[in-house]
Amino acid sequence: MKDNSVYKRSFNACLDLIRRLEPGALLGSEPALARELEVSRTTVRSILVALAAAGVIALEGRSRQVLRHPLDAEYFPDLETEASSELIERRFKEWLLTGDVKPGSIINSLELARRFEVSTSGIREYLNRFSRFGLIERRPNASWVFRGFTSSFALELCDIRELFEMQSIERFAAQIHKEPLRRRLADLKARHIDLLGRIETDFTQFSPLDEAFHRTINDAADNRFIREFYEIISLIFHYHFQWNKVDERERNEIAIHEHLAIIEGLESGDARATRKAVAVHMSSARNSLFRSLRGH
Repeated sequence: MKDNSVYKRSFNACLDLIRRLEPGALLGSEPALARELEVSRTTVRSILVALAAAGVIALEGRSRQVLRHPLDAEYFPDLETEASSELIERRFKEWLLTGDVKPGSIINSLELARRFEVSTSGIREYLNRFSRFGLIERRPNASWVFRGFTSSFALELCDIRELFEMQSIERFAAQIHKEPLRRRLADLKARHIDLLGRIETDFTQFSPLDEAFHRTINDAADNRFIREFYEIISLIFHYHFQWNKVDERERNEIAIHEHLAIIEGLESGDARATRKAVAVHMSSARNSLFRSLRGH
């Protein structure tokens, strides 16, 4: 499976850059764009040729002039900008959360590779991350055993999650002036308000929105350790929440309001209100996780 997500993510980032310029303005040189987009000059040239063909820019010699602002429809969809590792992570979570996978269940890496349409090496690399935490145990015949985790593990997990979330929210707030972050925050706010209006019937759709919200916040920290641990944190929280269906609608509605309080704090620049909203949300998540564990 060819992974061209780097090109598509860089293409979208270039559109964001052009949106900040006025028609008639000049883009930087290829080396400057390569540094800004963090890709090779070859990728930059491919992006520029595509933008010129779409009439977004004009290429004349070394000149790269902006002709118009890009349309929303010209962006690649989020699903197409996923790296193969992100695709494996998303599909594994969907499989685990929608299936009947309980502690002691056997996980076959070859079967998952066929199901997800990804390489077996990618699956093995992903599962190896979980084996370090004792959540999954490897067997010699290309299979794994899902072990689950204990209450003490959950307590440690909540502690580290709260540290990471507070660090990430501080970094996000410091970068809120950046247009891409403001756009993502506005999109998340609109999606939360939309789901809140449909919460009576569509409360089960909260999990992917929760994932998108916390990943956006944590990505702002630009910390490889936070990114890696978030995969474990997200999976465990959502895996155990699925066992507690008694108050699922109410729990999800409360979480939406808590997310909106964090978003509003970021938008207003009120650092104190933002930190308080994060603390409230982390406390709710901790309580919900332990209720799920007791119920299961």
